[in-house]
Amino acid sequence: MFENLGNRLNDVFSRLTRKGVLGEADVDEALRQVRVALLEADVALPVVKEFIDAVRDKAVGDAVIRSVTPGQMVVKIVAQELTELLGGEGQELNLAASPPAVILMVGLQGSGKTTTAAKIAVRLTGRSNKTVLMASLDTARPAAQEQLAILGRQAGIPTLPVVAGQGAADIARRALASARLEGYDIVIMDTAGRLAVDDDMMAEAARIHALVNPVETLLVADAMTGQDAVNTARAFAQTLHVTGIVLTRIDGDARGGAALSMRKVAGVPIKLMGTGEQLDALEDFHPERIASRILGMGDIVTLVEKAAEQTDREEAERLAAKMVKGSFDLDDMADQLLKLTKMGGLQGMMGMLPGARKIKSQLAAAHLDDKLIGRQVAIIRSMTRAEKCNTKLLNGSRRRRIAAGSGTEVQDVNRVLKQYREMSKMMKKVGKLSKLGLAQGGLPGMGPGMAPGMAPGGLPPGMGRFGG
Repeated sequence: MFENLGNRLNDVFSRLTRKGVLGEADVDEALRQVRVALLEADVALPVVKEFIDAVRDKAVGDAVIRSVTPGQMVVKIVAQELTELLGGEGQELNLAASPPAVILMVGLQGSGKTTTAAKIAVRLTGRSNKTVLMASLDTARPAAQEQLAILGRQAGIPTLPVVAGQGAADIARRALASARLEGYDIVIMDTAGRLAVDDDMMAEAARIHALVNPVETLLVADAMTGQDAVNTARAFAQTLHVTGIVLTRIDGDARGGAALSMRKVAGVPIKLMGTGEQLDALEDFHPERIASRILGMGDIVTLVEKAAEQTDREEAERLAAKMVKGSFDLDDMADQLLKLTKMGGLQGMMGMLPGARKIKSQLAAAHLDDKLIGRQVAIIRSMTRAEKCNTKLLNGSRRRRIAAGSGTEVQDVNRVLKQYREMSKMMKKVGKLSKLGLAQGGLPGMGPGMAPGMAPGGLPPGMGRFGG
């Protein structure tokens, strides 16, 4: 998300911060380029104009122009205004209601409402320890109710049984009655969508809203639809009491204009964003962190939170003990690589590290992506237990067998072994610092301030220093 916009802004501000003295003309030229970058990122024109005016009012003052570091001051102002544009402070779901609290999902067909309903249910049961019932009110789309039931079975979340012939209002009443009877904390109701906003859809959504009195009415919008998503948000906000927006397919939109426009146009906060297809790929929307990512300043807080979700204390201490003993093996390496994919993969993680845009371009140039991690794990899983514990056993014939079993080449096996040796050395160094290792260091497979499996030079060991 925001890849193109971030790169453009990074270029603009790099030139600006290299200047020791800034005049008003310098600021105006930089803001002109920022304006073009925002428009190309599909940000709504009125939003761009208001944003540029707000930045300029603050950036051309004496306090900035005469500052010791005027370029950095302008970047700071842009970061502050971006944060305000995105909502100021993050807002969590409001669940302050007598159970069962209703969360109503609305939006266009294909925006990801049903999957998002399941993601929110997984999040609430796991993080908030709530009991959740899901119900599909979508009688227009074939198999919509069955889709939610399948997602419910995958996630272990109960869904309201389907009764043929019932309308949306009857399903909503039955869901509320079942939730009260069975003691659920929350009912998530997935409403029907349309290919475009129309009067029938809005009328039905309004009737359901009045009937169930939801504590949250979440508009699910596809970030990849750009200005269409913004127009949809405006239409729903004018008809319903929408309390928040969930942006989906954030991982697939390099422009990000919908996120920058939607909150301002609709007048409601963006509360959550979908970052992938998995049911756990849902994040809180923190305006300050998103602004920081856009400007290449990283988002270490979210990175640490993701890491904490992937590693419990017992596992961290077990790995730390192995590090101290020097017994870190290839199975442990495979576990760390898989954790990396769950944290958003190489590209996702790079977007959260300060100043990592150049490293991301290095990764792309070297063709280092998440498929590479999959191949590395496949190579390790093609080894016997004895080979994983003692790499000295891996002679030429064994390496050929492993390559054939994993669908790779012998040189790929050699690279994994080189990466393992470098990672193992790094783990021993970290292990000597503390017997608690990861429990104190913070992230799985990391020394303090380093990414999982990352060498001090930036790229993962064995991949880096360009080519391994």
